[in-house]
Amino acid sequence: MNTENEKKQPSPMFRWGVMVFISLAMFGNYYVYDSISPLADILKTQLGFSDSNIGLLNAIYSFPNIIMVLIGGIIIDRIGTKKGSLLFSSLCMVGTLMTTFSGGSIFLMASGRLVFGLGAESLIVAITTVIAKWFKGKELSFAFGLNLTVARLGSFAALNSPTWAHNLYGSWQGPLLISTTMAAVSVISVIIYVVMDRKARRDFHMPEEEMQEKIVLSEIFSFDKSFWYITLLCVTFYSAIFPFQTFAVKFFIEHHGLSRAAAGFASSVITLASMIGTPLFGLYIDRKGKRASLMIIGSLMIVPVYLILAYVPIDPRWMMTLMGIAFSLVPAAMWPSVALIVAEKKLGTAYGLMTMIQNIGLTSFNFLIGWANDTSTSNGVTDYGLGMWFFSITGFMGLTFAFLLRKEETGPNRKGLELGHDELHKFRPEI
Repeated sequence: MNTENEKKQPSPMFRWGVMVFISLAMFGNYYVYDSISPLADILKTQLGFSDSNIGLLNAIYSFPNIIMVLIGGIIIDRIGTKKGSLLFSSLCMVGTLMTTFSGGSIFLMASGRLVFGLGAESLIVAITTVIAKWFKGKELSFAFGLNLTVARLGSFAALNSPTWAHNLYGSWQGPLLISTTMAAVSVISVIIYVVMDRKARRDFHMPEEEMQEKIVLSEIFSFDKSFWYITLLCVTFYSAIFPFQTFAVKFFIEHHGLSRAAAGFASSVITLASMIGTPLFGLYIDRKGKRASLMIIGSLMIVPVYLILAYVPIDPRWMMTLMGIAFSLVPAAMWPSVALIVAEKKLGTAYGLMTMIQNIGLTSFNFLIGWANDTSTSNGVTDYGLGMWFFSITGFMGLTFAFLLRKEETGPNRKGLELGHDELHKFRPEI
């Protein structure tokens, strides 16, 4: 029987095995979230939903997380990532079932999306915290990149479901049955992760999971400028991406004249590009650093995209590819950077706070763009220009926060975000 001193570190294969299952949990989560977009026009024709109703289905997902995701992060720091992951993945499953078997009622469907949202964002916080704890000081950015790749494969599969599951698109409920299956995949994957984590702590030498002994809400005000610049970049950047995807399939059908299958693929190109790019940029960041600089480049890339899509007769797949590269650069640098700035025992709270503020933006923008589209609709024809201006301005705001972050990280209070692996370990040996 191994004594504590004889135990070895988990092998790379074991660590990456953990990564596989927590990433599959994210896959299911992302699939369920994006299952609404390809259904937008069917919900409109079969159930009589307006664009505001469709915007509500994603906005109400984000709404409870204005508060809940911070509470979820604190709960994770208090009870640990294993119990937190089980709790929140179960909530996702319940919410998905409610949406699928709502009978077409906007009230019941929205209620299901609300319950799903209560679990989904906090599950993302839990899984993000798991990655930070298992890979900190190792291949952190690459691990985050691979996790996002698998997660976004869920989005890619959902957005392309009109092609590979076209037989189910005869009614609004058929595609939602797939999303219920994906929610079950997420729960099962979390259970496997919990079993693997317990085995690792029994058989390998691993530090005990740090948990806060008590909840101190005032600690959220102790995070420094770099954290807040990253958080503000997060909310503006994601508010220019996800609410756009809520209406992207409908926009490509109506504004660019694409079929539903072609529109679904065009919308998914951003996800496909980021699936390839995020782990590659993660590898680069682990070696070379330049996290704040890459966030500037990624933020800059999305600023002109929306106005080009609105006013230039161009194949939208090119613009989606550009957005996909930006969607690789910014998250690959942004999420691992938090683990370098915040103490490990406060990571759940930090990621929860960051995601809470992100959801304020997502809630507001899903409502705002739905309102802008309805306001700009005349005789059944929508002018998408107003919404595209909103997205472009938001992208510019994100660029501003990225510049402020780099300024902070090249000054005397820097945390080492611009440093590569070797320089970072010399600058901060404790990592």
